[in-house]
Amino acid sequence: MTINLGQVRSDTPACSDLIHFNNAGSALQPRAVTEAVLQHLLLEQRIGGYEAAHMHSALADNFYHAFATLLNCAPREIAFAENCTRAWTQLLLSVPFEAGDRIVTGQSEYASNYLSLLHLSRHKGVKIDVIPNNSDGLICLDTLESSLGNDVRLIALTHIASQSGVIQPAAEVGKLAQKHRILYLLDACQSAGQLHLDVNELGCDMLTGTGRKYLRGPRGTGFMFVRHSILDYLQPQSIDLQAAEWLTRDHYALRDDARRFEVWEHFVAGKIGLAVAADYALQTGLQQIESTVGRLAAMLRDALNSIPGISVHERGARLSGIVTFSSALHSAQAIQAHLRHHHINTSVVRRQNTLLDFPERKLGDINRASVHYYNTDTEIDAFCVALNKL
Repeated sequence: MTINLGQVRSDTPACSDLIHFNNAGSALQPRAVTEAVLQHLLLEQRIGGYEAAHMHSALADNFYHAFATLLNCAPREIAFAENCTRAWTQLLLSVPFEAGDRIVTGQSEYASNYLSLLHLSRHKGVKIDVIPNNSDGLICLDTLESSLGNDVRLIALTHIASQSGVIQPAAEVGKLAQKHRILYLLDACQSAGQLHLDVNELGCDMLTGTGRKYLRGPRGTGFMFVRHSILDYLQPQSIDLQAAEWLTRDHYALRDDARRFEVWEHFVAGKIGLAVAADYALQTGLQQIESTVGRLAAMLRDALNSIPGISVHERGARLSGIVTFSSALHSAQAIQAHLRHHHINTSVVRRQNTLLDFPERKLGDINRASVHYYNTDTEIDAFCVALNKL
C-alpha cells in the first residue's frame, strides 16, 4: 500500500497556501478531523451539550477502539486526557513512591516531564538518575542496566525528544524494565502518528501521547495506555464520578479500566476528532507513514548539509521526522522569522528548555523543521531556496 499524496494533500487545505514543517509542534488536521469537531460543536449549539454527547456517544466511544488498534492493546487499557503532559503527570503521580525511591530517566527527557520529576523529588524525597546519551544521542543501555537496583521504582523515557530527531531504543529499554521488574513509562508524544507503535513490542507498562502533533488531531486532546495488569498497583491522586462509583456514604470503588484516570467533564468534540485522526492514520498506514516521513527527513538533512554555514544536529542510524539545525551567521529566531516570511512554518528549540541535553552538546537555541507524510520533495527544495536567500 502506498500513500495517495494527492488525496492526503487535498484532505489538508493548508497545503495549498504554505509549507508546514512544524509537525512536531502541531500538525495540519485532515478535513475529516476538523469537520468531526465542528459538527459536534454545532450539535451542542443546536440541542445542548449533554444531549449532543448522548447522541454522539458511539462516535466518542470509538476513541477507545481506535487507539486500542493503534497501540495493539485492549480498549479498556486506553483513557482520554486533555494533553500528553497531563496524562504523563497523572500516571507519574499515581505510582506509590516512598522517600529514597529512584526514578531513572534519560538525557533527552522532555522539559515538562523533568520539571515534574524535580517537583516530585522536592516534595516526596525521590531521587532522579539521568542516564547519559552515547555519541549517537541514544540512551546508553549499558549504563542504564547497571543503574537498575532494587530501589528503582520507575523508568521514564521520552521516545523521540522535542529537541532531536533521534528515536530512542524504547523496546530495548522495555526488555530491561521487564527483566528487572521495574515500571516503565514511555512518552510517545512525538512518535505516535509517525511510527508504528505496539505496546507489547515496546514492553512499556504505561504510554502517553498527544493529539495535536503527528496524529494530526485537535489541540487540547491526549491519550494514555495503562497495562491492565498494573492497574491496581497505581493510586490515582484524584478521582471523580467518571473514575469511581460511589457505593455508600463512605465507600467507593474505582473503575476496573484505564478510565479511572479520566474526569467526567472533558472536551467531547475533541475526543471525537481525535478518534477520527487515529482512524485516518490507520487507514493511511503507519508503516507507510513511517517510511515516508523517514525518507523526507533524510532528504531534508542532506539538503541542509549542503548549505554553507548550516549545521545539522541529528546523527545515528534511525532518525525521525524531526530535523534540527543552526546557522553560524544567523540566530534561530531570525531564521524562523525569515522562513515564516516565505510562508514556511518551523519552530525554535530554546536552550533553556533542554538543560539536561544542550549544555552537554554545547548548543544554544536551534531551529527545528519537522516533516510529515503530506509534505513533498518540492517543498524541501523551496525550503532550502528560502534558507539560502537569508
